[in-house]
Amino acid sequence: MNIRPLADRVVVKMVETEETTKSGIVLPGSAKEKPQVAEVVAVGPGTIVDGKEVKMEVKVGDRVIMSKYAGTEVKFDGQEYTILKQSDILAVVE
Repeated sequence: MNIRPLADRVVVKMVETEETTKSGIVLPGSAKEKPQVAEVVAVGPGTIVDGKEVKMEVKVGDRVIMSKYAGTEVKFDGQEYTILKQSDILAVVE
């Protein structure tokens, strides 16, 4: 089974990163704030708003920065994903 987002929705998987403090202590991803960097897993087809087509500007595999508390978290096949609107994505990391 796959997750297929509708309209202008995007499915992302959060990227867990470890961080080392100045004193050399390694903080695992669970000890920090919610990450804002994610990898795009699936992209909806786009939508029409007020008669204008909304094109999807991200693609599967892109690393993106998203709003801190955006989207809905879901668990699917043992993995945690976030489903959010494209407008909650702030930037693509290149």
